[in-house]
Amino acid sequence: MVGWFYYIARLVVKFILFSVTRWKVEGKANIPRQGPLLIVANHLNLADPPVVSVSLNRTAMFMAKEELFRSKFSNYFIRSFGAFPVHRGRLDRQALRQAENVLNEGMALVMFPESKRSPNAQLQAGLPGSALIAVHSCAPILPIGISGTEKMRGPFWILRRPRITVNIGRPFQLPTVGRRVNRTELTGLTSLIMQHIAELLPVEFQGNYAKQGKTDAIEN
Repeated sequence: MVGWFYYIARLVVKFILFSVTRWKVEGKANIPRQGPLLIVANHLNLADPPVVSVSLNRTAMFMAKEELFRSKFSNYFIRSFGAFPVHRGRLDRQALRQAENVLNEGMALVMFPESKRSPNAQLQAGLPGSALIAVHSCAPILPIGISGTEKMRGPFWILRRPRITVNIGRPFQLPTVGRRVNRTELTGLTSLIMQHIAELLPVEFQGNYAKQGKTDAIEN
């Protein structure tokens, strides 16, 4: 499901990160080597998808906003990097089915539950798509906290060599609720996913989730 360009792009991204940032990956041993895996992360910058991709030790697919696929060049580039489109702001059943198919085939899927970049680096409220996919697929969830990519803005950020940290947590399973989950349950499960992400971020990045307690979902 990924093209030859995927592997070349990974090498290019790694070279750039090593050259112009202080990139560090923590918790890499927490990544399951095989089997379905739903990876969830906070979203600070357009660079987050490739940064997450090269921080993993396995191939992963991505959900990306539909607007990025409108030009021929970006459509080819993004699809070659393992992404497929999702329409934001509404229930995109086709994207949800494709996401579930990726997981049912034993692959890894990356989602950014906030759906858009945080304007202030604070963790925003998550949308329910990731929880819904996790419930339907029963896939384990791997939380990731990203910090530092918010500094990759403006014409001179390269001169600052920002410190980028990708903090990978332990995989966990959502509590069992059955496939026919109601809105209240879905809201609670989404909040649980976001709490797992928050625990991997510096306190100043956690937003409202800094006030919530430790998560108690089942770890794999």
